[in-house]
Order: sequence, then structure tokens, then C-alpha cells
Amino acid sequence: MAVNRAGAGLADQWRDILAAHARTMCEIDRVLHPHGLGASDFEVLDVLVAEADATADECRVQDIAGRIHLSQSALSRLIGRLEKDGLVERSMCVEDRRGVRVALTARGRALHGEVLPLQRAALERSLGAEECR
Repeated sequence: MAVNRAGAGLADQWRDILAAHARTMCEIDRVLHPHGLGASDFEVLDVLVAEADATADECRVQDIAGRIHLSQSALSRLIGRLEKDGLVERSMCVEDRRGVRVALTARGRALHGEVLPLQRAALERSLGAEECR
């Protein structure tokens, strides 16, 4: 009986996490939509900004995939859309010809800077008082 109660508690906790994730993603999508971005688009730009600040101006797609929770094919399609919109550029990886590198364009960096406060405010609204819920 105790195992069932513990399992039910974990299941409830898991559902709370999923609900918080869904609520937060919807809020981010809502505030970024007028700027032509979705939550996943922003996450790719945000990872590229962080990587560019830490190392070089570009990042391997497989490194982005490790930080963005999308399948490899979904991430490739997303990067293709960002490239089409002039926000990123793709190039072949010189050390591994199977690899692809992605770099922010000036337009992508500017758009990231413009929407960063909107995304952070959405996170604060959705998650800031999470301990109180």
C-alpha cells in the first residue's frame, strides 16, 4: 500500500512538472510570436549566444541538441527555418565533415537581444513563484 501511495505521489509530482512546462512554453510562445519566434527558436538563439560568449562564434549542431530537448531531425528543421529567416548561418565542420556548425548572424543576435527581456519576464511569471504553488 505504501508503495502505491509513494508511486501516486511521484506521478502527481511528474504531472505538476509537465503542467509547469506546458504553461511556461505557452507563455513564452505567446510573448515571442509577434517577433516571429517560438520558444524552441529562442532556445537555439539563446544557446548560440551563450556559446559565442564562452568560446567561438559558432556551435556544432550536436552540441545544441544536447541542450535543447528536440530530436535531431526537429532541430535540423528548426535551424533551417532560422537560417531561411536570416538569423543563423550553417557551415560544414572542418574537423568532422559529417558535422554542421551554426553561427548567429548580426540579425539573429539583435533579435535575441530584443526578445531576451520578454522571455525572461515570461519565465518569471510562470516559474518565479513556483515555490508558493
